[in-house]
Amino acid sequence: MKLVVQVKLLSDAATEQALRETLKLCNQAACHASRRAFTTGVKGKTALQRLVYDEVKAMGLSAQPAIHCIRKVAGAYATLAKNLKAGSHGPVGSRRRARVEGEPVRFRKDAAQPFDDRSLSWQIDSRTVSIWTVHGRLSGIPFACSAEQAKMLAAHRRGESDLVWRGGCFYLYATCDVPQAPEYVPDGFTGVDLGIVNIATASDGTVHSGKHVNQIRHRNRRLRSKLQAKGTKSAKRLLRHLSGREARFAADTNHRISKSIVTEAQRTTHGIALEDLGGIRARVRLRKPQRVTLHTWSFAQLGAFIAYKAERAGAPVVFVDPR
Repeated sequence: MKLVVQVKLLSDAATEQALRETLKLCNQAACHASRRAFTTGVKGKTALQRLVYDEVKAMGLSAQPAIHCIRKVAGAYATLAKNLKAGSHGPVGSRRRARVEGEPVRFRKDAAQPFDDRSLSWQIDSRTVSIWTVHGRLSGIPFACSAEQAKMLAAHRRGESDLVWRGGCFYLYATCDVPQAPEYVPDGFTGVDLGIVNIATASDGTVHSGKHVNQIRHRNRRLRSKLQAKGTKSAKRLLRHLSGREARFAADTNHRISKSIVTEAQRTTHGIALEDLGGIRARVRLRKPQRVTLHTWSFAQLGAFIAYKAERAGAPVVFVDPR
């Protein structure tokens, strides 16, 4: 199974500037390739590479970064086609769908960029990387990670790594192909009921309360409302500082709950039965004060965490209709 290991680059000012310029150029090249794909209708990976490779390379990119920019564009159009087919951008003929179909895919100047082993090399023992930039190859860039992450990178890292600019820092997202534990034959199933008041309730009687999470959300909602009403520079600065904190707290809570559920299932050789809550937000109509609570309910994330942790542990997971 594939897992992503995230490490933080500890770059100095000069390295950070070089990496930012590299992302900017890569995404300018991707936007150019996207416009050409849109106007010509050539959106397949191989055909698009034949069409725009020389143009993209002439913008100042080396061979491998140029190829990855083109592949990024082809992948974006493939994803867009799937989303359009699934109706994610509205029904055929809708204004929203027409707007999406009527313009090329655009990339932010600091959007993530993939690098393969020719453009990015890892030195796990010394905790450094070497990466191609528009100013040449930079070596000895330190990164921070845990001992467990370093062990996984050394043993299981495969394929590309993404360079990501987030929250004023650079990160590398490395894909690791981790061997999957053989799935055992379950001696019964533990049902897990997902909720808002209680985040998860297991059929063995274990309850994971959502009281603290909901208190944090309500407090942050009131604080954001006050700061947005103020509109001062200091209020906006504090809003930026608070950005993402609630999501990180909720994700950490879901990680701990999912680990507890999977560990108990593994100990008792039980499988895990989860509710399939897909589409619940569209099915349920609530009063206005309750909608925020429903739409900040991270049941899908908790289900995904349980599923991948169970897969690593060899515990079978089934999804059942909650009705």
